[in-house]
Amino acid sequence: MKNIKLTLLTASMSFLALSGNALAANQSHTVSVTQISSKSAFLLAQDAVNQCEAKGYKVSATVVDVSGQVLAQLRSDGAGIHTLDSSRKKAFTVASMKQPSGNLMKLVAEKPIMQPLQNMDDNLLFLAGGVPLQLNETFIGAIGVGGA
Repeated sequence: MKNIKLTLLTASMSFLALSGNALAANQSHTVSVTQISSKSAFLLAQDAVNQCEAKGYKVSATVVDVSGQVLAQLRSDGAGIHTLDSSRKKAFTVASMKQPSGNLMKLVAEKPIMQPLQNMDDNLLFLAGGVPLQLNETFIGAIGVGGA
């Protein structure tokens, strides 16, 4: 085990030594990602829940970043516990597929050959209620609402 760690350490140091100049000269080894802030995510989730409550719906809202990771999640008083998972999965689905979850629901209903798409990942949920968040046509995250 000690030899494996030493070999990995040596290999890592060699890579850094050899690639250091290349990385400095060519920054294409990194990417910049524009995504919604956690503060804005919280405000969006809060607004979604408030709007639904004003219409008499008890819901949960989840906002995720561009990779589908939860930034904010809020559940109305009295909303079913299942709505947390539902809203998260709808938001994740949008982040993964880059389109509203309702569009995907319609797609698998109209084209049965596409139904296996919804089974690719346990986090996908092809039901209406998830939409992309965009800033100047750049995808910055997604919001999902469950329970309405």
